[in-house]
Amino acid sequence: MANGFDNTNYQAVNAHVIDQWIADGWQWGIPVDHEVCARAAAGDWSILLTPTKPVPREWFGELAGTQVLGLASGGGQQMPILSLAGAHCTVLDYSSEQIESERVVAEREGYDITLVQADMSQPLPFADASFDLVFNPVSLCYVREIDGIWAEVARVLKPGGALLAGLDLGLNYIFDDDEREVVRGLPYDPIAHPELMEGLDVAEWGIQFSHTVGELLHGILAAGLVLDDAFDDINGEGRLSELGIPTMLALKAHKA
Repeated sequence: MANGFDNTNYQAVNAHVIDQWIADGWQWGIPVDHEVCARAAAGDWSILLTPTKPVPREWFGELAGTQVLGLASGGGQQMPILSLAGAHCTVLDYSSEQIESERVVAEREGYDITLVQADMSQPLPFADASFDLVFNPVSLCYVREIDGIWAEVARVLKPGGALLAGLDLGLNYIFDDDEREVVRGLPYDPIAHPELMEGLDVAEWGIQFSHTVGELLHGILAAGLVLDDAFDDINGEGRLSELGIPTMLALKAHKA
């Protein structure tokens, strides 16, 4: 127990914190409006995996009739667009508020969606080869052990199916709040390093973890996925962003 939170169940802590962020107006918890949905239904749409750069449309392929898993992708931002573009979407998210946003948008726009509230760090509650596409925006920074997630993604993907993932490369954790001084080393792991937990405002930031690009890519490749394409991105705000320093990576891979 630290800062009033049970860090042995850090995923539940993070789900609680994200629910509060949404209540406070978190940008990644604001559902798309009807106008965005109408444009998506007409074929005019774009989606983010990382803070600022839209995903190339060719990464999605033909969406009509495909089965798409939005992994930690609740909030009513990406899955409404993919649903209205013709996909059959399933959302798995641990935040009850992010799941509720998906339900509200689907009801408003009149499409069907499958909603699953679950912890993505546990075995996924889906059969083998269930999905043509897994869409995972930046979220692994809330998970300590990630290799099992990639193995589960590979399991639930159909042969030839694609993974689209947004990844935090860990650089954000080494700087102070003003992003001017390097004040920490890596990996950033408050569970392994209690001194980090003692200095952490868990209610404000949740319990996060750094992952290097080597760690992230090793897990993807070890799961048997084949890397197809990638691009860098910035935070979208703050000094590192102003300096144009890439802190994020978006990638496309497929199941051979």
